[in-house]
Amino acid sequence: MTTASEAWKALTAWQPQKLADLVAHDPEARLQSLVRNVADIRFDFAKTHLDGAAIDAMQGLATAQDFAGRRKTLFSGGIANPTEDRAAEHSAERGEGASDSVRRAQALHHRMRMLVDAIEAGAFGEIRHLLHIGIGGSALGPDLLVDALGRHNSRYDVAVVSNVDGAALSEAFAKFSPEHTLVAVASKTFTTTETLLNAESVLQWLDEAGVADPAGRFIALTANPDKAMEWGVDETRILPFSETVGGRYSLWSSIGFPAALALGWDAFAELLEGAAEMDRHFRLADGADNVCLLAAFVDQLYANRLGCQTRAVFAYDERLRLLPDYLQQLEMESNGKAVTLDGAPLGRASASITWGGVGTDAQHAVFQLLHQGTHLTPVEFIVAREPDHVLDAAHHETLVANCIAQGAALMAGRASDDGARNYPGDRPSTTILLDQVSPHTLGALIAFYEHRTFANAVLLGINPFDQFGVELGKEMAKGLAEGTIDFDQATQALMDAALGG
Repeated sequence: MTTASEAWKALTAWQPQKLADLVAHDPEARLQSLVRNVADIRFDFAKTHLDGAAIDAMQGLATAQDFAGRRKTLFSGGIANPTEDRAAEHSAERGEGASDSVRRAQALHHRMRMLVDAIEAGAFGEIRHLLHIGIGGSALGPDLLVDALGRHNSRYDVAVVSNVDGAALSEAFAKFSPEHTLVAVASKTFTTTETLLNAESVLQWLDEAGVADPAGRFIALTANPDKAMEWGVDETRILPFSETVGGRYSLWSSIGFPAALALGWDAFAELLEGAAEMDRHFRLADGADNVCLLAAFVDQLYANRLGCQTRAVFAYDERLRLLPDYLQQLEMESNGKAVTLDGAPLGRASASITWGGVGTDAQHAVFQLLHQGTHLTPVEFIVAREPDHVLDAAHHETLVANCIAQGAALMAGRASDDGARNYPGDRPSTTILLDQVSPHTLGALIAFYEHRTFANAVLLGINPFDQFGVELGKEMAKGLAEGTIDFDQATQALMDAALGG
């Protein structure tokens, strides 16, 4: 059997062909081998440098890194996160996982649904606004869901506040009336400094506004109910989720409460089922037939063979404007590691730097670098067949044309004797085409990115489910604020200058 080292050597020996030549040689065969349709989404990798030889090398790497075994561990509730000795069971929230974990997730979903029903029935009075307090995975996922799916049918005004900067809370306070506001505090540990500081300020805001029983307006979304009760949330208003669900994978759990409340339970259930459809594909499809693994093949080709340090994601749909932000945490916090599962130095590039924006805005801001800059950057375009408006069809037609034309232009380029007007071309792109931006397709799309992230981790031989670098930053920030850690003189001088010490 090929070892991982031999597979990496095979990839190193592989030589890329020109994109235009790859596409022109046998277009039908290329489309058949590099286009996948899963869960009403078309994934098109035809304009990447991936070819048969590269796929063979990558499949050898996947086998050597025991992709099938690690995938089985993930779905069976085994120890997928060895550094913290725990499972990674976000898929169980969607019904795909160990039977006991699936039953527990369903029971906790039922508890959340009962609370949603109670709110709708007026148990908390006349609620018009939901203020969601969290940070990282406790905020990015809910924010994405509500922004993408609730533009026309949200039943409540929702504000997601993550920044400890008081200006963020002040903006929400200016929009909401205290007597009609419900507050969700999302924290896996219920010890997150920024989240709890924001929660205390919201409690003070409600109290000063004369709201009766301001603490009674709080709902806790957490894997640590005891800490939430200690803070002051009544047990009946705590929505727990499993310790084995990581923060950046948690929107399927009670962390998704804002979406369940604002969009309605049926929409939240459709979101879960869309993700479950992608789960089933990822669990059952093998090799390059597995769209998540195929996407990871592309990622590793560019990161570890062609030296690309970044990957750009552009959503040609205003509803998905927050997706690049969501993917930044998912991909870089998961795979930004420097050691393998056994603690050895990784010895190669880990996660690419994920960045991006919204088309067509980005075309007039950053695409100059993509077309003519010195950096080779794989680009990912995301677009939907159905628009989100009833304006002139020219709006959507222009949007889609711009999206598809950018990929074609990156690949083809245009030669010119005038260097300033020369476009080298041969620049890769992937296009993800959604039938529509619905709860089902968005659930499937997010699950695709989760599994793609996991597949990349397997190919690299790393653990995508811990984040100790984040913990170090929190520890240092707390020590600096409290004066409990001795810092270097330059750092202390900067702190003194910033706070007038």
